[in-house]
Amino acid sequence: MSRLAFLNARLVDPESDEVSVGAVLVENGTIGDVMTGQIPAPSEGRVIDCGLRYLAPGLVDLGVKVCEPGERHKESYRSAGLAAAAGGVTTMITRPDTTPAIDSPETLEFVTRRANEAAPVNVLPMAALTKERAGREMTEIGFLMDAGAVAFTDCDRVVTDTKVFSRALTYARSLGALVIAHPQDPGLSAGAAATSGKFASLRGLPAVSPMAERMALDRDLSLVEMTGAKYHADQITCARALPALERAKANGLDVTAGTSIHHLTLNALDVADYRTFFKIKPPLRDEQDRLAIADAVNSGLIDVISSMHTPQDEESKRLPFEEAASGAVALETLLPAAMRLWHSGLVSLPALWRAMSLNPARRLGLDTGRLAKGAPADLVVFDPDAPFLMDRATLRSKSRNTPFDGARMQGRVLSTWVGGTCVYEKP
Repeated sequence: MSRLAFLNARLVDPESDEVSVGAVLVENGTIGDVMTGQIPAPSEGRVIDCGLRYLAPGLVDLGVKVCEPGERHKESYRSAGLAAAAGGVTTMITRPDTTPAIDSPETLEFVTRRANEAAPVNVLPMAALTKERAGREMTEIGFLMDAGAVAFTDCDRVVTDTKVFSRALTYARSLGALVIAHPQDPGLSAGAAATSGKFASLRGLPAVSPMAERMALDRDLSLVEMTGAKYHADQITCARALPALERAKANGLDVTAGTSIHHLTLNALDVADYRTFFKIKPPLRDEQDRLAIADAVNSGLIDVISSMHTPQDEESKRLPFEEAASGAVALETLLPAAMRLWHSGLVSLPALWRAMSLNPARRLGLDTGRLAKGAPADLVVFDPDAPFLMDRATLRSKSRNTPFDGARMQGRVLSTWVGGTCVYEKP
């Protein structure tokens, strides 16, 4: 019988909304007990003294891009899995925006097999909502669910045909499938590299109004109300979208929303030097929007924080700002970046872990993301105060397009555990 005891730890419990000193006992890959106070070491098994470091559920990252098949030189399941483990991510929910798209059971089975062979963390795949993510014909949702798809999304390609989207939502509802959409009006946002305003104009960058997000969200929520489907907005990034989200939840729609760690910790002014590592989709917002989104995370209006890990190679980023590819890697920087929100007093630790672990797990029907007896022993031990200088050369991802390169950060992952097995330990 495999036994572990994490003693003398500050336990971050997202369910009880508390941080307390205590211990977690693990038996055969699951949590056997959670106790508060000073607990003596058990007579059997391995004992890990956390030294009053923090112990929390492992992160469940909803929206990771792994570039298999098609662009393995940007990211493989092995490199993404190692990066996830080093970042405290114990479950990756992967996106279907590969080449070709994951839109058939055969492709889904291929990536599932590759993930199981290569990644040291849990990997659960999403599948495309429409064939080739082209927005014309929906995929075989039932067959893809049977093959292991946990949700359906066309990622940043918006289904513009409302009839196709409504039919897909109706079919998904009949099967209990979760549909994830990218709320961004594609007409207004086409070619945009920044958020509209004086700063974008001074920099000469093509820009898009935050209203493009609000308009697309309004459309999606209307169709969700019509069909009764389970819906998740992948990234809410501006204050103007929050009232519509609040109304949808108050009206009882089965709706949740996420945001990215970059939109919570960076703002539109960060693109001042045309550094393409700061080019993401949707573009970084104004500081007022960043603060409003952080407040929405703390209150629970926004349910999920994701890395939106999007690897891009050097050739894709070494271009003029408006021509460069969008996206940033974030598996290893998700936790230390989130610590910025805690250190600044914007979001509490339990609220952060609800958004990064408990809520995404619940939305997908997973049993992880909790510090509770019987839950999988997917855990992270971390020091939120440990300072370091981010050097992208040390990242485990094949692509190293992080906007935090050279930044002073606080928060180090000390060890990561999946099913009671250590998959990362800080050297």
